[in-house]
Amino acid sequence: MSKKESLDPSHLKSHIGYRLRIVSNAVSHSFAKKLSSFDVTVAEWVILREMYAKEENTAPSTIAEMTGLTRGAVSKLIDRLLHKGLVTRAESVGDRRYQDIQLTSQATKLIPKLSKVADENDESFFSRLSKTEREFLMKTLIKLAELHKLNTNPIE
Repeated sequence: MSKKESLDPSHLKSHIGYRLRIVSNAVSHSFAKKLSSFDVTVAEWVILREMYAKEENTAPSTIAEMTGLTRGAVSKLIDRLLHKGLVTRAESVGDRRYQDIQLTSQATKLIPKLSKVADENDESFFSRLSKTEREFLMKTLIKLAELHKLNTNPIE
């Protein structure tokens, strides 16, 4: 028996993670490309959507907690969103360290459109699965995320 035969390494394409990555990359890249036509990145979309769900002004530290991003990353993203006119930032009168981030009316009109893009992107990739297969896949992915305590938002 040769050394190569005795090691018998698993084939790259035999791994579930490999297959997940192929699908995940394709879904993510397609979504990112579609968002770019709105001049929004996936990371910006995550922050906008989380803030929209909260329905109130938000501190950067709260955004970091909601998204699983670092405060530094959130600060940079907020700066980009400010520049694009999608959020406003106000410093507290009593404590200049505290900032209040709020969606602009432009953002609140844009977010439902971007959400529709996300829905359509999912539909284009997963429509060939039956409803039962989609539900099973979703439940399985949620279970794995919970088992491994994966609670950050994928942004790339």
